[in-house]
Amino acid sequence: MTTSDDERRLDPHDENPPAWAHISAAEVLRRAAEQESGGVLRRRKLATPAVQRWSDRYITGTLDLRNIEFALLEFERCRFEQPPDLRQGKLAGIDFRDCALPGLEARNLRTDNDLTLYRTVVNGTVDLTDAEVRGTLVLRDSTLIGRDGRPALHGDRLQLAGALLAARVASKGEIRLPGLRTGGNVNFAGAELDNPRGFALNGNGMQVGGNLYFTVDPQGTPFRAVGQIFLPTARVESDLSMRGARLAPRTEHSRAVPPDDPFFDPNATLVADRSKVDGNVNLDRGFVSTGTVRIVNAAIGGSLRLSQARVDLSGGQEEFVEMGAKAGPYSDRSLHLDGTAVGGNIDARDARIAGQIRLVEVIVRGSALLDRAVISNRGGDAVEGRRFTVGGNLDARAVLVFGSVLLTGTKIEANLDLRGSRLLAPGVYHRDGAVKPSLDLRVARIGRDLICAAGDEPFSAHGEIRLRRAEVGQVTDFHGAELGNSHNAMTINAFGFQTQELRLTVAAAPRGRVDLGHARCASLSDNAAFWSAKGRIEVEDFRYETLADPIDLDDDDRVLTRLAWLRHGLRETYSPGPYEQFAAMLRAAGNEEHADTVLVEKQRLRYAALADGAGLTAPGIRLWSWLQRATVGYGYRPTRALTWLLGFLVAGTVWFFMIPEPREANTDDRLVWNPLLYTLDLLVPIVDFGHKNKWTIGGVSQWISAVFIALGWILATTVATGLTRLLRRGS
Repeated sequence: MTTSDDERRLDPHDENPPAWAHISAAEVLRRAAEQESGGVLRRRKLATPAVQRWSDRYITGTLDLRNIEFALLEFERCRFEQPPDLRQGKLAGIDFRDCALPGLEARNLRTDNDLTLYRTVVNGTVDLTDAEVRGTLVLRDSTLIGRDGRPALHGDRLQLAGALLAARVASKGEIRLPGLRTGGNVNFAGAELDNPRGFALNGNGMQVGGNLYFTVDPQGTPFRAVGQIFLPTARVESDLSMRGARLAPRTEHSRAVPPDDPFFDPNATLVADRSKVDGNVNLDRGFVSTGTVRIVNAAIGGSLRLSQARVDLSGGQEEFVEMGAKAGPYSDRSLHLDGTAVGGNIDARDARIAGQIRLVEVIVRGSALLDRAVISNRGGDAVEGRRFTVGGNLDARAVLVFGSVLLTGTKIEANLDLRGSRLLAPGVYHRDGAVKPSLDLRVARIGRDLICAAGDEPFSAHGEIRLRRAEVGQVTDFHGAELGNSHNAMTINAFGFQTQELRLTVAAAPRGRVDLGHARCASLSDNAAFWSAKGRIEVEDFRYETLADPIDLDDDDRVLTRLAWLRHGLRETYSPGPYEQFAAMLRAAGNEEHADTVLVEKQRLRYAALADGAGLTAPGIRLWSWLQRATVGYGYRPTRALTWLLGFLVAGTVWFFMIPEPREANTDDRLVWNPLLYTLDLLVPIVDFGHKNKWTIGGVSQWISAVFIALGWILATTVATGLTRLLRRGS
């Protein structure tokens, strides 16, 4: 029945409807029965259901359709005094448009078509527990208000053959849909869900046959929620999208935080633990959350998209600028993704995150993209990604990080690219207050390149870059980097690190120590700025096969320059390994002379170190060192020994030529005095030229002869050693 054309339309929200609009629920049922054959409401399914249309009516009493098989009901601009009772009903369909209801009782309802509440205000619970709708549930533009702590929508185990269309729905109280089953989409685009005491939407275990939308509607209205979107064990056969959504956590906690659970997130806005999404999870393009986004131990078939998202736990204090607010560290996590597997990419380009990103044991089969993101957790862990696995690249170019990035045990199949990024304000250890590293890649495995180099801006890290026992398949690049600050003792800790090519051509001297002990690389590229580090550079057992810019055979100055770098890096402390490695690298390149220069320097520093700890004997050690260096180059200059032999031979010949002819030691001998052969006999040990023991020399010449014998042994032994070393190299 409808009103005549000359009657006014009813405002369904009018608390005092006009008299003409009143009609009892019993009268509605009576007229419906008259339309049925025999005037009786039948308890069987109608072959061709009639349509009962009512508009502009105030329906008094209770519309009682419990356990009744009924036609398709349509109500437009109607107001109900009591909640319609559809429990156990079997309807062809039911449609409320622009209506006002004090609630809707529809437990175990069965409808053959759609159940619609369009632009309808329900000031009470819509109870669809265990209902079955063989069409679509439409809630578009409706307002649902739960009273006395009850849900606004109670839909446990609700089954929909079609979709759930709730665009722009507004709710006060919980939207409760655990165990929901739909054959199509669930669409809350532009909706506003408000339940500050608990769940804004409880979708525990829901199964969605299409997409799950919490997005911006076509008119540009974003999805908004105060309270938790609770989706653990949900199953979505296509995409879960919160593109442009705005989420705020509950402000009143109905249950206490578990004191023994360090991984509980009390202020989560989204909880999707153990969920499975076959498509993408879209939390991007203006997505805003002021609480934790938690997706733990989930499976995402497509990509996790967070580009241009903002997750801000600072309460508005975080300004995301380098010298901005000093907020942090935060007690809550911003993104909690532990144990989640992502079949595509994680895309968080241009995201703004205040709070920790937790990625422990997360597996990404594609790439992780963080370019131009800002991640802030000053004094804490900005990213914790232990055993994080990435099948492609981890791109974090031009990223600004306040806090530590912990990626211990990470496995990245391609590149870790931090080009032009800044890592500031690292965290501290709670046990002793020591500063954590800015970037921790201990025992990480990177298939191709690790790039900590300059981009549009220099790469900079105020804390330690920790690479202990890490492996990089190809290039490790610090070109143009600025490392350390005045508050941290260590800049690069690469003990046991392995890579093919190591580029240490930094833009400025590292402001702290560098540890390359037991590191390995095939090619080394460095510069004076690196070796001018403010702290000691530890290079004991650091092995490199070649320099990226080889030293020419005639470039003596470059060898001397590198030796000066090495002395400065070692703080003039004697350590033989670095010099032996430098010499071995030169010798492997066929540069024997320069290798000997390095080893001579090693011996000079060795004797200097011995003298420093020798006390009273120090002058003698220094003199002996000087003599060896000047005469034979510590045995590495055999040609210099030959020169000295020839010089002493000439000097001895001249001296013995000028003295009176000595007498024979044996008067029976008849010898001819030969100063040259006599001097040669003194200088050359073992070989006897028949003169040394045949003449009696006295006075000063006797002492000179003794000195020549000693010098002969030293120089000849040096020559023999040098020749032996030369022959060994040749073999």
